[in-house]
Amino acid sequence: MFIADCPARLGFDLISGQWTSVVLYALREGPRRPGELREHIGGISQKVLTATLRRLEASGLVERRRYAEAPPRVEYALTDAGRGLLEPILALGRWTERYGDQVLAAQEAAEVSGP
Repeated sequence: MFIADCPARLGFDLISGQWTSVVLYALREGPRRPGELREHIGGISQKVLTATLRRLEASGLVERRRYAEAPPRVEYALTDAGRGLLEPILALGRWTERYGDQVLAAQEAAEVSGP
């Protein structure tokens, strides 16, 4: 049972954001600049990416590195906690590969038959 103050809810809350898992997955191979992340991910606005990165940084899942260069350069990288969260994200990806078509077919059937 997941009651309001159950510690297990933390993990679910962290990965339930629309872009959280996608951004963490995009950082799995190493640090990236925000523009590189947007290009790699596709379909995410700069505003949403910035908000997601800030939220992940505030949660200790990514770290922001600023380099004193001209022009200034910023990169984001996974922390140990962020790398640890890749395991359930990858497991969910495997589940989706296995059952995604079945779930989509069931959803489509439900839409056709109505409530």
